[in-house]
Amino acid sequence: MELVLLAMLIFQIKHFLCDFVLQTSNQILNKGRYLHMGGITHAGLHVLGSLPALLVLTRAPGLVAALLVGEFLIHYHTDWAKAQVDRALRLNDTNSLYWAVFGSDQLIHQMTYLGMAYAALRFA
Repeated sequence: MELVLLAMLIFQIKHFLCDFVLQTSNQILNKGRYLHMGGITHAGLHVLGSLPALLVLTRAPGLVAALLVGEFLIHYHTDWAKAQVDRALRLNDTNSLYWAVFGSDQLIHQMTYLGMAYAALRFA
């Protein structure tokens, strides 16, 4: 149980750093452009930050690699889809719907971490 909580703590700190401290304006502005390096770099930073959390739970290299690839794909496409919705509906931080979409994006990221922790323990 302690290792799971430690891994989740690492995921939370990583998420805060990658989404709110280290994210550049280039990443923010270009996550909605499919395959733009801004979005790829952003999702890549999340993957690098997740490695320590996963290593707390398992040392199985194939499993860790699969989980990191899965996180990259989910994170990248979640951010891309959010940018598409924001743009299509012309949302900004003064709209209530913007915050619901933003919260949904964050929920998907958090659920991804729970899924990764579960998979790391289940398949290790």
